[in-house]
Amino acid sequence: MDKRTFLKQLSLITAGSLASIDLLAKMTEEVAHIPLDELAEDEDFWAKIRQGYKLKSDYINLENGYYCLMPEETMNHYLEHVKYVNLHASFYMRKLMHDKHEEIRQKLADLAGCSTDEIVVTRNSTEALDLVISGIHWKKGDEAIMAEQDYGAMLNQFKLMENRYGIVNKLVSLPNHPKNDDEIVSLYEAQITKKTKLLMICHMVNITGHVLPVKKICDMAHRHGVEVLVDGAHSFAHVDFKVSDLNCDYFGTSLHKWLSTPLGAGFLYVKKDKIKNLWPLFGERELPEDDIMRLNHTGTKPVHVDLGISNAIDFHNALGGERKASRLKFLKEYWTNKVKDHPKIILNTPWDEGRYGAIANVLIEGMTARDMELELMDTYKIHVVRVKRPNVHGVRVTPNLYTSTDELDMLVEALQKMAG
Repeated sequence: MDKRTFLKQLSLITAGSLASIDLLAKMTEEVAHIPLDELAEDEDFWAKIRQGYKLKSDYINLENGYYCLMPEETMNHYLEHVKYVNLHASFYMRKLMHDKHEEIRQKLADLAGCSTDEIVVTRNSTEALDLVISGIHWKKGDEAIMAEQDYGAMLNQFKLMENRYGIVNKLVSLPNHPKNDDEIVSLYEAQITKKTKLLMICHMVNITGHVLPVKKICDMAHRHGVEVLVDGAHSFAHVDFKVSDLNCDYFGTSLHKWLSTPLGAGFLYVKKDKIKNLWPLFGERELPEDDIMRLNHTGTKPVHVDLGISNAIDFHNALGGERKASRLKFLKEYWTNKVKDHPKIILNTPWDEGRYGAIANVLIEGMTARDMELELMDTYKIHVVRVKRPNVHGVRVTPNLYTSTDELDMLVEALQKMAG
């Protein structure tokens, strides 16, 4: 099938939509008996899920890691929330907002597997993680450990703490293809001293999709008396887990990525006995030192975004976290298995089971990431993003639930032609 024919058919396929969460729940109930790995490969089932999204027909979107569009079910609810809040205006803000916000916190806590009094809603991962990085009671000479491949905004925040308080930032470099978990754990452990106060790790490295052995790292750090902050921007509602499984002290994530909420939503988890250790970013009325809400005073905000979180959770739960995680892993496996043996195609994402989800990073020998990004869009109408970071050079490919194997076949064909 040529590109033009495919894109024309694509516009027809995406014209429909799932009528409701009830319909989605009925669909998943009908396939509940099918093993996850078999259902992950069932294109007929996932084509029905795809119909719940309104997609552009002039390019293939394989850059969902920044922000994934909402399914129509969530989008329609979100637009109604905007109208509802606008209609009630200050009455909503003064009389209704608090109770609604608490309902959303409870649903998020249930999904995350933690207590409601350990979670606050933020705008994104950066805000959530920076609340911790800037809230630690730093003293000159305190040490923090992180990786060169961590998200730039977090590294910048640690530099700010270095300039302000005189802390020492120690960076490790993550291998793209580790031998085992011990190699990763030892990498961090080797940097710990008596001055180490905080260790920050990614759950899923945003530029490669590498899933780190978080619990093992947390257990190791705690044996040394070191707290752990986890960047879960790309793992939450992507990999199937509960925050409580990780044994971390702090966890921050964005929800407009893999949960597909309205843009501008995230959360911060702080283990209950750690809340008192953090300074708030903004002043709040007098609250108990172990009340996490004292960290969450950011003024008036677009509350219709928060309301949309609830609908996104409903969609996620109706589909099923395990079912979703299995499909996302399959999508990565599908296209990488078709190019991994090409002598000029380099994959910067681990192969081992448990070390990846949907994200992968690929480079064609002899090309720059910039040239790859431009050629994939200009020639093949495939949208990806370039990455040039320590130990990682390539383009990041992030499919999502609506991505079809036909689209991934077009990616494979493009890569093979570009590689020669």
